[in-house]
Amino acid sequence: MSAWCDRLSLNTMTTKGWTLREAVEATAAAGLLAIGVWRDRVDEAGVDEAAKIVRDNGLRVSTLCRGGFLTGLDDPGAILDDNRRAIDEAAALGTSELVMVVGGLAGRDLVGARARVAERLADLVPYAVERDVRLALEPLHPVFCAERAVISTLGQALDLATPFPADAVGVVVDTFHVWWDPGLAESLARAGAAGRISSYQICDWLVPMAADPLVSRGMMGDGVIDFAAITALVDQAGYRGDIEVEIFNESVWATDGVAVLETMKERYRALVWPSLQS
Repeated sequence: MSAWCDRLSLNTMTTKGWTLREAVEATAAAGLLAIGVWRDRVDEAGVDEAAKIVRDNGLRVSTLCRGGFLTGLDDPGAILDDNRRAIDEAAALGTSELVMVVGGLAGRDLVGARARVAERLADLVPYAVERDVRLALEPLHPVFCAERAVISTLGQALDLATPFPADAVGVVVDTFHVWWDPGLAESLARAGAAGRISSYQICDWLVPMAADPLVSRGMMGDGVIDFAAITALVDQAGYRGDIEVEIFNESVWATDGVAVLETMKERYRALVWPSLQS
């Protein structure tokens, strides 16, 4: 039987103050096998050195975050070029999953913004497929629709993914963004049946929220999300990949990273792992 933490992954945003090397070495020392990496950490180290740091510590990269922001009206060539660089970085790091935050409004034309996401996704898919990287669409809570992501539900993400093969475009299930959705159970079953779940990311929704919703993500158990219920649905959908803890929170960032890792492990074991059947 595998260890309870075999699928648990630290997302580097959770320990924002650490360099990539510090995050990787602490993750390995904590007995974890995977890490989710943000591109800012890759940029700091350089992609070749970043890949070496991960490899030398015996970890796998669960996801690279992020590509996307496909909705802009200015310089579409630059948008596509940056996403191609992100695909190349994912391939160099040995991960098959590139998280895509699709971008918010450019003006007031929501329909047009969503159309540009579909068009530019189609432009990027062949490049990603050639490098064995899947574009993992992440729906964000509707509060972020204007600034960050014009797709807000897992159902919308699946609709965008459907024209492409499942190994080319997947979806991210992030508890912070999807817990509220009355159609979540149906969408998770649909995603699982299609083989499109790229990543399961976890953190809690804090009440009261911070003034900036972006940093209202909390440690599991500190907010209102029912992790047992959502994790059971993800498990029933057939997802067997890594489970990333991704937290944006000023208090967590101010806490010693090793202590954050230990709390993360404790909460995962208590609140998430019992709902995994395999």
